[in-house]
Amino acid sequence: MSTVSRASLDQKLAMAKRCSREATLAGTKAAAVATIASAIPTLASVRMLPWAKANINPTGQALIISTVAGMAYFIAADKKILSLARRHSYEDAPEHLKNTSFQGAGRPHPAFFRP
Repeated sequence: MSTVSRASLDQKLAMAKRCSREATLAGTKAAAVATIASAIPTLASVRMLPWAKANINPTGQALIISTVAGMAYFIAADKKILSLARRHSYEDAPEHLKNTSFQGAGRPHPAFFRP
């Protein structure tokens, strides 16, 4: 069994805090954009369309807008966390695993397969 040093644990904790902060910031930006992007058509449709005016009360409007904002937050934060985890796992991988090119095909991988 190998022992884990205190410095290594502190480094991993600092990286996790930084990654979660970046994900929170990305989610907040996405939620702000989604709030504006969903509020404008929702409020406009309630003022202009007779069906929406009759059936969507202010609580429904707020529910529509906040649902879109919440979904955008979690989708953006999750994408950021996954991309950071992928990047950091590639950086920490042994050298023999970093070479992902297949030598026998005779043609290179498309760009989206490369790390």
